[in-house]
Amino acid sequence: MKIRIATRLSPLAMLQTNEVIERIKFFDPRCVCEIIKIESEGDLTDAPLHTIGGKGLFVSKLEMALENGSADIAVHSLKDVPALINSKFTIAATLAREEPIDALLLKEGLTISDLSKNLNIATSGPRRRSQLLAINPKLNIKPIRGNIQTRINKLQTDNLDGLIVAKAALNRLKILHPNVHVFTEEQMLPAAAQGAIGIEVKSTDISPYLSDLLSLVNDSLTFQSTEIERLVVASLEGNCLSPISALCKIDNQDVELKVRVSNQDGTEVHNELKRFKLKNKIDAVNDFIETLIRKGVKEIIQR
Repeated sequence: MKIRIATRLSPLAMLQTNEVIERIKFFDPRCVCEIIKIESEGDLTDAPLHTIGGKGLFVSKLEMALENGSADIAVHSLKDVPALINSKFTIAATLAREEPIDALLLKEGLTISDLSKNLNIATSGPRRRSQLLAINPKLNIKPIRGNIQTRINKLQTDNLDGLIVAKAALNRLKILHPNVHVFTEEQMLPAAAQGAIGIEVKSTDISPYLSDLLSLVNDSLTFQSTEIERLVVASLEGNCLSPISALCKIDNQDVELKVRVSNQDGTEVHNELKRFKLKNKIDAVNDFIETLIRKGVKEIIQR
C-alpha cells in the first residue's frame, strides 16, 4: 500500500511528517510513504497572519491536494489548523502531544523578571501578545514571521530582547537556546492543540485500509484533549484574531479544562476552569461553553 503525504516545507513540518511516517511503518512496515512537499500561502509571505487571512493559509494548499486526489493525508501542526474546517475534511488522527506550553527566548543577561521593563519582545500572534501585555502593558511587542531558526536569528539581528516560541518546536528540533524561560500555565496559557501533530483526510475518500491504519497511529488522549480544545474555540467563534487559549489535560478518567480569553491589549482577561470525568465529556464541555458565553467572553475577544 502507498500513502501520499502532503506537508509544508519547513524543517519542523518535515520532521513532523517523518514522525508520522515512523508511526505508519510501525503498524505496517510494507507501506510505502511518498512525501508531497507543498509551499503554503502562509510560507510565501512575512506579513502577520492575522492581517492576511489567518492560520488557514498554512492549510489551504494542503487541503487542495487532498481535494484533487494528489495526496491521501496531510500533516499539520494542529494549532495551525482553524478550529472550524470544511466538512469535507476531518482530523483523522493525532500523534502523542509534545509539551504544549510556550517558551520565552531571552537575550543574554536577561531574566523573566525583566518582563517588568520596556523590553522588545517578538511575537505575531494576538493570543501571546495579549497575555504579554496583561503581564506588562509597557512591553513593546514586535511582529515576527519565519521558521523557528529564522526567528531565533532575528533575536540577534533585529534589536530584540526576547522571542516567544512553542516549547514543542524547540523540543522536536532539539534547539538549545542559552537563555530560555518556560512559561507556566498561569503566565501564558497555550493555544488550542499546541504541541500536537494532526493528520487530516478528505472524509469521503478515505479507504478502509487507511482508516484502520490511522486509528492505530492515533493517540487517543491527545485526540480527545485537542478535540475538546478546538471545540471550545469553534464554539466561541474564534479565529486568528481571537486571543483565546485552551488547554485540556486527561489523566485516566479525570479531565481538567482551562480556557483564557482576553481583549486585544490584555487589559481584560477572563479565566475559566472545569474538572469533570471523561465519561461525562459531552455534557460537561457543552455546559462549559454555555458558561463562557453567558459570562460574555465572545464580547471580550472582540474588544
